[in-house]
Amino acid sequence: QVQLVESGGGLVQPGGSLRLSCAASGSIFSINTMAWYRQAPGKQREVVATINSGGSTYYRDSVKGRFTIARDNAKNTVYLQMSSLKPDDTAVYSCNSFPVSRFSWGQGTQVTVSS
Repeated sequence: QVQLVESGGGLVQPGGSLRLSCAASGSIFSINTMAWYRQAPGKQREVVATINSGGSTYYRDSVKGRFTIARDNAKNTVYLQMSSLKPDDTAVYSCNSFPVSRFSWGQGTQVTVSS
């Protein structure tokens, strides 16, 4: 029954920053691991970062040192702070649980990195 709504995307220049938010309509406290995914045009959806209930995080190699995932269970929100953005980061970003995607995929939020 919980729905996830992503926001915070936009158009930025290479090297810029964005902070994405994933707001849940209900509690995500019981979900151990949440993740940010992205899907670029013509490519499959891929995991960008994950965070579990204990705060342990995972990042795909291409974003390590640039992206930071966080969660606020009290606010039922997951965040993705993105810095030093590159054109290859351009994609639709979505959130969901991991490894099983328990929620329906919404529209996500578009991130475009271009000069």
